Amino acid sequence: MDRLFLFSLFLSLALVSSVVASTVGDGEYASIIVDDTLIRQVVSSSHGHDDLLLNADHHFSLFKTKYGKTYSTQEEHDHRFSVFKANLRRAKSHQLLDPSAVHGVTKFSDLTPSEFRRNHLGINKQKRHLRLPSDANKAPILPTKDLPTDFDWRDHGAVTGVKDQGSCGSCWSFSTTGALEGAHFLSTGELVSLSEQQLVDCDHECDPEEYGSCDSGCNGGLMNNAFEYILKSGGIEREQDYPYTGKDGTCNFDKGKIAAKVSNFSVVSIDEDQIAANLVKNGPLAVAINAVWMQTYIGGVSCPYICAKNQDHGVLLVGYGAAGYAPIRLKDKPYWIIKNSWGENWGESGYYKFCRAGRNLCGVDSMVSSVAAIHT
Repeated sequence: MDRLFLFSLFLSLALVSSVVASTVGDGEYASIIVDDTLIRQVVSSSHGHDDLLLNADHHFSLFKTKYGKTYSTQEEHDHRFSVFKANLRRAKSHQLLDPSAVHGVTKFSDLTPSEFRRNHLGINKQKRHLRLPSDANKAPILPTKDLPTDFDWRDHGAVTGVKDQGSCGSCWSFSTTGALEGAHFLSTGELVSLSEQQLVDCDHECDPEEYGSCDSGCNGGLMNNAFEYILKSGGIEREQDYPYTGKDGTCNFDKGKIAAKVSNFSVVSIDEDQIAANLVKNGPLAVAINAVWMQTYIGGVSCPYICAKNQDHGVLLVGYGAAGYAPIRLKDKPYWIIKNSWGENWGESGYYKFCRAGRNLCGVDSMVSSVAAIHT
């Protein structure tokens, strides 16, 4: 990048930071940021994008082959190609504002941002003011002095393989089962893949203090509500006994096939050291995040310059690292290791590295839950 553009970029970022600091509280301005409005304002729409589109036909052909994409009509094909080109520009903008990650063509590159949010995210957007369900606790403050420098629950056998929620807004159910799978492993020594479909079909738990914040299958939900449901219903079945279909269905929960039970669950402090301490002690954690940067993410440590704190995607925090190299900042960057639910053909084999910025970037520290399992 030329010096003039870099100067303009950082000047724009400084102005944006000033506006955000004076405007964003708990209010509505965050919704303006999440749909890429600020990203488009900060990054010139013409800077380097024309070069990117010179081979758009070739990139689209490779995209269709790699991900097995077919379209029923020429009109649909042409529409998706237009969306694809818009996402090439968007990936370029993301790359400029998130230079320690790699952004580009992903399996979601023929989806508009609104289609992507509707079909592949799923945190219940009615939930604006986070309250604790009746059975949730606030996690106790843990010592942080002797935490390991690097930690990953995959190395200890507490994490199942990467799953795929498909075109269903059920991310919340995968975050829930992932946390309980880890807790069950810590309690029993057995790693069992648990049923997201049971939660999609059977869990309609609501927060009585927040209108509309109910778990609603492919239309979204919340992890704490789901823990509450599992606690009240008596448990959750194995994946193999209640397999995932990726669509809303009729509840077929069989209490005779319960594989894991919730003992209790707690909400972890927003402090990143406390999150790390709870992760190490209690297993993988259910986490919500703003996913605006994830549609174009390929790899590396994502640490965008700007990001709203309102969350729209449920994921699983499985570990952290001390040194993800970030050449633009000329230093190593600490990061979280996040298991996603979009299959192994997204990100780093289904995982997302996201920086530990110490400032609740993308809301990653705001909605973190730990769960304990009963030894069944």
